[in-house]
Amino acid sequence: MSRLQLKPTPSHTVCSTSCATPSPPFFLPAASSSSFSRSSSLQLPLGQRTRRGQTAIIGCATSSAAAGSEAPSSSSSSEAAASAMSSAAVRVTAVATIKVTVGGFLNSLRPSNAIDNFKDLIGRSLYLELVSSELDAIETGQEKPTLRSYAHKVADDDAEVVTYEADFDVPAGFGAVGAVLVTNEHHSEIFLEDVNLSSPAAGDDDGADAPLLAIRCNSWVQPKSGGAPGRRVFFANKPYLPSQTPPGLQSYRKKDLENKRGNGSGQRKATDRIYDYDMYNDLGDPDNDADKARPVLGGSKQFPYPRRCRTGRQKTTKDPKTETRGGDNYVPRDEAFSDVKTLQFSVTTLRSVLHAAVPAVQSTLIDPSLGFPSFFVIDKLFEDGVKLPQADQLGFLGGVVPRLLQALRDGPGDQVLLFDTPANVQKDKFAWLRDEEFARETLAGVNPYAIELVREFPLKSKLDPAVYGPAESAITADVLERQMGHVMTVAEAVMQKRLFMLDYHDLFLPYVHKIRALENTTMYGSRTVFFLCDDGTLRLLAIELTRPASPSQPQWRRVFTPSTDTTESWLWRMAKSHVRAHDSGHHELISHWLRTHCAVEPYIIAANRQLSEMHPIYQLLHPHFRYTMKINALARSALINAGGIIELSFSPGKYSMELSSVAYDKLWRFDMEALPADLIRRGMAEEDPEAEHGLKLTIKDYPFANDGLLIWDAIKGWVQAYVARFYPDAGSVAGDAELQAFWTEVRTVGHGDKKDAEWWPRLDTPESLVHTLTTIIWVASAHHAAVNFGQYDFGGYFPNRPSIARTKMPVEEPVDAGALAAFLENPDQALRECFPSQVQATLVMAVLDLLSTHSPDEEYLGGLETAPWNDDDAVQAAYEQFNARLKEIEGIIDGRNTDRKLKNRCGAGIVPYQLMKPFSQAGMTGKGIPNSTSI
Repeated sequence: MSRLQLKPTPSHTVCSTSCATPSPPFFLPAASSSSFSRSSSLQLPLGQRTRRGQTAIIGCATSSAAAGSEAPSSSSSSEAAASAMSSAAVRVTAVATIKVTVGGFLNSLRPSNAIDNFKDLIGRSLYLELVSSELDAIETGQEKPTLRSYAHKVADDDAEVVTYEADFDVPAGFGAVGAVLVTNEHHSEIFLEDVNLSSPAAGDDDGADAPLLAIRCNSWVQPKSGGAPGRRVFFANKPYLPSQTPPGLQSYRKKDLENKRGNGSGQRKATDRIYDYDMYNDLGDPDNDADKARPVLGGSKQFPYPRRCRTGRQKTTKDPKTETRGGDNYVPRDEAFSDVKTLQFSVTTLRSVLHAAVPAVQSTLIDPSLGFPSFFVIDKLFEDGVKLPQADQLGFLGGVVPRLLQALRDGPGDQVLLFDTPANVQKDKFAWLRDEEFARETLAGVNPYAIELVREFPLKSKLDPAVYGPAESAITADVLERQMGHVMTVAEAVMQKRLFMLDYHDLFLPYVHKIRALENTTMYGSRTVFFLCDDGTLRLLAIELTRPASPSQPQWRRVFTPSTDTTESWLWRMAKSHVRAHDSGHHELISHWLRTHCAVEPYIIAANRQLSEMHPIYQLLHPHFRYTMKINALARSALINAGGIIELSFSPGKYSMELSSVAYDKLWRFDMEALPADLIRRGMAEEDPEAEHGLKLTIKDYPFANDGLLIWDAIKGWVQAYVARFYPDAGSVAGDAELQAFWTEVRTVGHGDKKDAEWWPRLDTPESLVHTLTTIIWVASAHHAAVNFGQYDFGGYFPNRPSIARTKMPVEEPVDAGALAAFLENPDQALRECFPSQVQATLVMAVLDLLSTHSPDEEYLGGLETAPWNDDDAVQAAYEQFNARLKEIEGIIDGRNTDRKLKNRCGAGIVPYQLMKPFSQAGMTGKGIPNSTSI
């Protein structure tokens, strides 16, 4: 295949960088624009302009998905052009596209900043340098001089982008352009989308410029005048393992990683591009309120935890271990939300809407502990809404959370907050009362990660019986067999794998008395047992609630069962509400926050510190890290912090994050984060080489597992093909210095409190690498989607999933005679008093609405917007197959949701299970798997 070599002249200035040993150079393909195009199903037009107005469709990215090793064959005319130019100087045009952004380049270019406008006028605002992949072997043996040119603005009539252009006379012998250096000489940061090189010498017969190279940047470049260097390197979209890096690029690769690591000191600025680690030591605020002091999570045996991004803020006066709060939590500049995402979130940030909404609702309701006076009033939230006074202060909410306010009506001093009717209420308003729906949601609801097989009976605790009471459960065989209608014994049910449970006993029991010391909340340890019926559905059999002994009281526990007795029936409903609150806490703190947000952040930090943007694994993983650090930073600001939404509205209160740490210590293992391993650990599947996916499900109609395994296998197939393209054998994996440094840092720093665990996989074969990468991608995409995007559908009507249980069971001993009498007199009111208060309920509803909504700029798993930006046939074919398989899976899921034999996902009043459908439109849809934990 013909290639275009560009050779230098000695007249250009040399960049002061060093080089390493040579390796095969990468030459620019002298191809027509058509040779750079994908197959029609995967074409992603960038819309870049060449000098003569042509649009080039070029696949090339440094921070997107991966690229391959070889360029496609060029046309015969391009081959002739390449042959002609390989021994001659070439005029090359570089076109830089800069995105117009709110508050950034928008303000500096149009037209308020006179200095920048003058620099644009004289063409000295953007400085570009072309970097050769080769060394100057003949003269110095060092890196070749870069080719330098100021770019001048050529177009700003587009509402979204501004275009700059620079011309280079590239001398013969310059070699392949491997990178471009960009210096921003404006006074404000710019968002550089891409830089495209073209040449008239390699053009078509009609005289149009031919594209040579497209470098997709999608990154903020800080101004040189801002104290920062203002100079960034962007590599051509040819991925290289470290040992294969062209010698002319080796020092650039090394230096760019050093810049992203920083030196571990100083307070980070919003414009920084530095990735580093710290403990969760910024959740408390002891200087402002002694009651808001919180322990540091991470770095201790008592509270082990993953690491977060370091901000470097000052420590508090009252606690030298706690970091001060104030302002936005730092994330590296390129981790910030896009303008579209920001506007979808709020006018400024999530924090602003939460802080505005809370006082508004509180001022309306006056008493933050006031419950709902009737179920009729609860229903009115979706029919008439909540009246909010001070309307002039609340009008902005309509633009902040558009789905939250289906209607914002002006009135005489009032406005109305009207919530969407959740999907489960639209289907069946009374579903929350039915035991069948309670059981079904363990398999097809928003927390399908909690249910597990009963493998031995009696049920036993692993806690110290001297402290927490008898290990053996109060749920007896007689109780269960009576509820099973004596169709079999408990021993037979265990042997036949027909008993299942939600076990929140050992997790919550040690915190019961701490939580009960807080106001307006309570806690029990709980066990809930189910029986698998012949039709594949689960029957709810019994609930055990336990209060451990204390210095002043003995242990109390009681088993509740369905009953035809009126009093027992109401007690059963209250017991279910307590378990639902336990499940809500487990879901939000563990299945959701810990496993898909918190545990993923160390992967992101380590990847940016140890994997060059040239690295094929960085390019594979990068789309799956989008927005995660930013949403986590916002969570630390308003959701999981002391006095934040979680503490205000969930049963564990101020001990919520401590419980998350306990769960990390006792339950989190990387090797169990893979879906197959998770199912096996919970007894919900067993290995079977003859079965689909290599697993036999214990419950055949388990919608989350049925659909999730399809997605898991699709991700694994894509990753296998990708890894095989770059790692032919075990030696290539074990010998990849950057890859090994990445994984070592994940284990020993990011998850350093578990660094000595024996279950960490070793990256020493292509197979182990595939499994590890598949697990990371699964957690960031499908696991998160499964526990996030159904939150409003199942929890928006809070009686179905109350976030908190505020009152004790009326029969708890010693019995409160007044509470028992009130319960017997009006059990409906007693149940409502156990539910969240009006403030808590509406606040959680607002947050769930926001978190369940897809942004207009969402990027979905296997979607075309993150297809690999290169022309490697093997990678392109594998991604095309991945995309096609995910579309096929959508059809399979649709078919399952109409199969009347699958009673856990199809039937009267049942919300179809769509959370594993890969694609979605914007908004609250109850489906769609984004590439990353992006909300």
